[in-house]
Amino acid sequence: MKRSVVVVSVATLLLLLPVVGQAQDKPAAPSLYDRLGGLYPISAVVDDFIERIYVNATLNANPAIGNARNAVRKPGLKVHVATLVCQVTGGPCKYVGKGMKESHTGFHITEKEWNALLVDFRASLDRFKVPAAEQGELLAIVESTKPDIVVKAAATAK
Repeated sequence: MKRSVVVVSVATLLLLLPVVGQAQDKPAAPSLYDRLGGLYPISAVVDDFIERIYVNATLNANPAIGNARNAVRKPGLKVHVATLVCQVTGGPCKYVGKGMKESHTGFHITEKEWNALLVDFRASLDRFKVPAAEQGELLAIVESTKPDIVVKAAATAK
């Protein structure tokens, strides 16, 4: 009985060795966070982006956005956004702020304002020469938040 247990154990180990070896041969693909260069480059892009949106005429035309800017200081917003980007791209940061829906409630952000924000975001990515593949991944992440941020236009009466 003991001999058969040993034989089965050895056979199992021999079968697993090729699988274990294969797993070690393929290194994990670097995270988006790593491909972006880490927190410092992310913070530089976020800093530039926040500066752009604070002077964006389309966004500034929305009084709710202006009120929110008075409630949250720009440096704090930059820290929150950089931490969030760090986390969602696979970095070590832990975002502790409000969720997108909660933090944008009452802003009444329109499609036009959303598009203006994306123009500024792309301009910041281009300024720091973020490669196209990484830009695409970042834009997909941002787009995934749109349903929580943009208000739907009121249905028109027939």
